[in-house]
Amino acid sequence: MREWRLTARYPSGSGEVHWDRFGDPDGEPVVLLHGTPFSSYIWRGTARALARHHRVYVWDMPGYGASEKSAGQDLSLAALGGVFAALLDHWGLERPLVVAHDSGGAVALGAHLLHGVPYRRLALVDAVALSPWGSPFFQLVGEHAEVFRRLPAALHSALLRAYVESASGPGLHPSVLDALVRPWLGADGQDAFYRQVGARLGDQRYTDAMSGRYGGIEPPVLVCWGEADSWIPVDRGRELAARIPGARLRTLPDAGHLAPEDSPAELTALLLAFLRGLD
Repeated sequence: MREWRLTARYPSGSGEVHWDRFGDPDGEPVVLLHGTPFSSYIWRGTARALARHHRVYVWDMPGYGASEKSAGQDLSLAALGGVFAALLDHWGLERPLVVAHDSGGAVALGAHLLHGVPYRRLALVDAVALSPWGSPFFQLVGEHAEVFRRLPAALHSALLRAYVESASGPGLHPSVLDALVRPWLGADGQDAFYRQVGARLGDQRYTDAMSGRYGGIEPPVLVCWGEADSWIPVDRGRELAARIPGARLRTLPDAGHLAPEDSPAELTALLLAFLRGLD
């Protein structure tokens, strides 16, 4: 499997961000956002496919992937929304096309609705947007993050692998699972994993505060959802699409929550058509 490495750096208010850009420098810009507990790695295939027609930006949020992980970081969705707004300004993007997965959806929505960042089009994939969200396991870990942080490394690794694997409907290739869990291994990675889960405990208030504004979203919106999503059921996707004027819902029969891994070709085809205004 080809190596995935982000070559550029940005000193955000929540820590150093690693990012990269692909495709035609003069192409229309598309920005891809990952969610929790993932990284830009989930977009590797889609990014390269979109780069044939677009200038594609990917980034690891602070506290995730290759970006800075340190004690004291503000990893709340509110803070990450501000980081995203600042990063778009750093890139000089005024009305980008935006594609966001999981909690990246809440980050993109926050930058748009609370920070006034305009988008040309917005695609939300199995997005964190409507309460309640987060599995019972996620809630348990967040409430007892200090206890889980002290797990022996082998137990942490086993728990982490089972948790990440549960995001997929058909299951993940072992090399993909290895890549997704790697940032959270070792003493520093283990601390960082439970730190970011704990940061999500108060974030439903953030999505609740935004949900009343979804009816005012003006750019075209595509909502994509895995029909086998066990983390955020597909009915939540239907409700989200119904709340956003003109939003289109597309479901992916063979995908779980991790649609970019479970149905990459089908999802990329839907995104290409939407971003180019063909659907």
